[in-house]
Amino acid sequence: MVNDVLREAENRMKKTAEALRNNLATIRTGRASPALVEHLQVEAYGATMPLNQLANITVPDPRMLVIQPFDANTVKAISRAIMNSELGITPSDDGRMIRLAIPQLTEARRKELTRLVRSRVEEAKVSLRNIRREALDDLRDLEHEKMISEDDHRRAQERLQDVTDRHVRELDHIGATKEAEVMEI
Repeated sequence: MVNDVLREAENRMKKTAEALRNNLATIRTGRASPALVEHLQVEAYGATMPLNQLANITVPDPRMLVIQPFDANTVKAISRAIMNSELGITPSDDGRMIRLAIPQLTEARRKELTRLVRSRVEEAKVSLRNIRREALDDLRDLEHEKMISEDDHRRAQERLQDVTDRHVRELDHIGATKEAEVMEI
């Protein structure tokens, strides 16, 4: 029972770390990356769809993204979605494809993006703490129902704290790596 609670908490913490990685991939660095736009939501065909379902995204050079829609009728909708996003990049389209020139980041924009990275890492840490709290509640319930002893409860709390600390360090590492990418010139 204790192992089930701890395993569930660890799985949820791993998912939190993966969600942070995916979330940070959408933050722009000085280089072009398809991850910047592939999950951008686009209004097309009467529904909202991620961009990677509507077009091929390629990186011809380090500062350029080329988006080639499967259907030329979606070019305007994709351009509109990019303009309305928080990327701060103006798309140029020729009716068949869209080019995104990734401009060099200014020092002020780099600092702003670094603050954004830190805030998203902190949000992920809050999520970890919530997972830990829920697992502690489950362990406490097991103890109150006399399904585990007080000693087992204390050992399980220590193991849970070790798992939480390990995942917090992982989140810090993910954030530091992204900050280094953002600050890289």
